[in-house]
Amino acid sequence: MKKTILTLLVSFLSLHTFAQIKFEKGYFINNQGIKTNCLIKNMDWRDSPTEIEYKLSENEKVKKASITTIKEFKVSESQKYERHIVEIDRSSDVLSRINYKKEPTFKEEQLLLRVLVEGNATLYLYKDNNLSRYFYKTETNEIEQLVFKKYKIDTYKVAENNRYKQQLWNNLKCEGYSMSSIDKIGYTASDLTRFFVNYNECVNAQYYNYTKNQNKLIFNFSIRPGVRFSTLVINNSIRTSSYTDFGNNTSFSIGIEGEFKLPFNKNKWALIVEPTYQYLKTEKENQQTINVDYKSIEVPAGLRHYFFLNDKSKIFINASYVFDFTLNSGIEFEESTDLDIKSNTNFAFGIGYNFNDRYSAEVRVATSRGILNNYLFWGSDYNSVSFILGYTIF
Repeated sequence: MKKTILTLLVSFLSLHTFAQIKFEKGYFINNQGIKTNCLIKNMDWRDSPTEIEYKLSENEKVKKASITTIKEFKVSESQKYERHIVEIDRSSDVLSRINYKKEPTFKEEQLLLRVLVEGNATLYLYKDNNLSRYFYKTETNEIEQLVFKKYKIDTYKVAENNRYKQQLWNNLKCEGYSMSSIDKIGYTASDLTRFFVNYNECVNAQYYNYTKNQNKLIFNFSIRPGVRFSTLVINNSIRTSSYTDFGNNTSFSIGIEGEFKLPFNKNKWALIVEPTYQYLKTEKENQQTINVDYKSIEVPAGLRHYFFLNDKSKIFINASYVFDFTLNSGIEFEESTDLDIKSNTNFAFGIGYNFNDRYSAEVRVATSRGILNNYLFWGSDYNSVSFILGYTIF
C-alpha cells in the first residue's frame, strides 16, 4: 500500500495543472506603444517576471511576449508591471554574504517592475528570490531605487544604510510630516505602500493602490479526525528471541490543523502545523505476553501545495517533519522488565482532496520511527498509514 501511495505522490509532484492559474482579461503595450487587449495567464508572480503568456481570445493559440517587447502589462486589478531601465543594487541581505561597504553598488538593468501604488508619487517593487528592491518616481523626479543596504561594521556586527528615509523626506514632503514619523517606515511593501498612499492623499492626487486586491496571507483552522493503520516490530540485539512483530493494527487519531496560505501564486503554497493525538494498544504472545500502550501527541510541521481542478475542487500534497511527544507510554512484559517508550522524529507525506475550502480527505504515509530510543540494545520500527478527514472551521 505504501509503495502505491508514494508512487501517486511522485506522480502529482510532476503534475502540470492549469486551472485557477488561468487566463484573465488584461492588456500589454509593446515597444511601438500599441496597446493589445487580450487574456493574460495570471501567475500571481512572486518574483518579477521576464515574460508573459497571452491569448487574443479564449479559443486562440497561446503566445508569449518577453521583457524585450513589453513596455507595460496589466492583468486583473492587482497586477500591473512596467518596464524600466534602472540603477539597481543587488547587495545581499544574507549574513554570510554581507560586505563591509556602506554604499550600494549600482548596475544598470532593464527590469519589469511591479506597480504597488500609482499616482503623483508611484511606488514599484522588484523581487528576485530573496532580493526585494523598491523604486519610486514623482512628477518631478525620474525613477530611482529607494536605497537600503546592510553592511558589516566588524565580524559580528551589522549596520544598515537607510538612505531611503532621507529620499522620502527630501522628495515627498507634505504638511504634517516629520522626520521622526518617516524614521518609523520600514523597508517593506506594507510600510512603503501606506506611506505612498498617505502622500498622494495629502497632496490631493488621484492614485490607485494595487496592493488592496492582492492575495493576502490566509489562515485556516481545521478539525482532523483520522483512522490509522500501523505496524510495530521490536527486537533486542543481544537476545534474538525477543524479536516481536505486532502485526497490523488499526486505531483512531484526532488533530487540529493550522494552515497559513502564502500570499502569492494564487495561494497555492501553504505552511501547515497539525498537533494530533494518536495511540496504539496491542499485545502479542512471544514466549510471554507483551502489551504495548503507546500514546503521543504528534506535531507534523511542513509544506503543502495545491493543484486546482476548478474553482471549488483541488488536490493537495504535503511534506512534513514530525515531532512526537509520548504520553506515559510503555511496553509491558509478563515475565521480564518493562520498557518506557521514547520516540524520535520522522517524515510524513500526504496526498488529498479539498472541496470548497471546507471539506478534505487525505491519505498520509509516515516513514519509519523508532520508539525505544532510550535503550542501547533494544530496537523498534513503527510505521503508519493514515486516512484523515478534515473540516475547516475558519
